[in-house]
Amino acid sequence: MSDELHVIFGAGQVGPHLAERLLASGHRVRIAKRSRSVVPEGAELVNGDAASPAFCLEAARGAAVVYHCMNPPYYAKIWARLVPLFVENLVAAAGRTGARLVVLDNLYMLGRPPDGRLDEDTPIRPRSRKGEIRARAAERLLEAHRKGEVLAVAGRASDFYGPRGTQSHIGDPFWSGVIAGRSGRVVVDPDAVHTYHYLPDVAAALAELGSAPDDVCGRSWMLPCAPAGTLRELVGRFSAALGREIRIAALPRWLMKAGGLAVPILRELNEMAYQWEGPFVVDDSRFRSRFGLLPTDPDEAARATVAWAQRHYARTARS
Repeated sequence: MSDELHVIFGAGQVGPHLAERLLASGHRVRIAKRSRSVVPEGAELVNGDAASPAFCLEAARGAAVVYHCMNPPYYAKIWARLVPLFVENLVAAAGRTGARLVVLDNLYMLGRPPDGRLDEDTPIRPRSRKGEIRARAAERLLEAHRKGEVLAVAGRASDFYGPRGTQSHIGDPFWSGVIAGRSGRVVVDPDAVHTYHYLPDVAAALAELGSAPDDVCGRSWMLPCAPAGTLRELVGRFSAALGREIRIAALPRWLMKAGGLAVPILRELNEMAYQWEGPFVVDDSRFRSRFGLLPTDPDEAARATVAWAQRHYARTARS
């Protein structure tokens, strides 16, 4: 047990799970975010904008560990401004307070390796605007670590699913239809082999990176995940947990491309479609070997996800 202060910037999909994990370990937890929404019981909430260096410094004051779990709205133009700004502000804030900086990152900077396998040695070769932005931010983080500006480490994950996963491919558009008895809408190929990360596993791994010895820093780690499979297989597990078949309504690629000409969010999604044009498989063996942390059993994860979706989307439908 510990009385250390751990500060989480961002409380969307991952932040609340991470807060609960840290609180259960006996840490004090402060959540820094823009909205005044509810945070896990026992956590302190501070409201402000992480685009402000002064806010970041004040929110991080007294922290032993700072976690960067923020993700700006899904538009490259916004990412180009905010993604590097968030990194700079948190590097400065954590460096000033003497805290370790743990950054949740994605795989966009890695492009699509020829063999479809991604691990810590996969070279940075982005093939999208958002990937280029992420690549520069990842390089800046490691540069700051090398220069001694901050003690930093990054954890990388693929696409999320699980409780609170409202903004993922298996989020609002999918579950709102399923819980209402309709098909679940998706905009990716449901038969492509792809790694999906379970949100509580991501949070558990970030907490591990926050408390591990200093030699884990100065690098990125692939966070633990179940073996890659298709979205259709994952939905099959949801069906078993729900007790009825879930139909998938996948938007055809030609319609995605045509829609992208007029609908900005489809255009943003289209540039990442390469991740489903072949196998996209994360190798988490290095993390497992170092930390001994295994992903949640996929059937257990599916049951927890369905139970959350039934509560959340039934409540949303009533409001």
